[in-house]
Amino acid sequence: MRKTHLAPHFCLPIGELFGTVHHMVTSTQTLDSAFHALADPTRRAVVTRLLDGPQPVKELAAPFQMGLPAFLKHLRVLEETRLIVTRKTGRVRMCQLRPDRLLEAETWLSEQRAHWEAGADRLAAFVEHQMSEETKE
Repeated sequence: MRKTHLAPHFCLPIGELFGTVHHMVTSTQTLDSAFHALADPTRRAVVTRLLDGPQPVKELAAPFQMGLPAFLKHLRVLEETRLIVTRKTGRVRMCQLRPDRLLEAETWLSEQRAHWEAGADRLAAFVEHQMSEETKE
């Protein structure tokens, strides 16, 4: 099996490298689309309301000061990013949240929070060390 060298101490088989890169690109696109969808306050409100369970489009649209066509555009964005799924039962279109998609975004945010907290902990330890060194002098 041929190896591809990317850095002096890092090598992967070509097939594994392609799979890893493909996963990173797909994951980034998934997060980008989820955060784009959640950037709008109307869509965030819809997601929040769907946390209580599936609801018909008419009930979801009721509290918003916009026409149904404009509201349906918001639902389309949420559906295209797979944050929600809709299904038609008779004459009623129901919307349901896909918590697995929210979990992906939450996982990324948790990783970022852990990174920043670790940095803050290191900074606090450094400051405490510096202060204790100054009191010794």
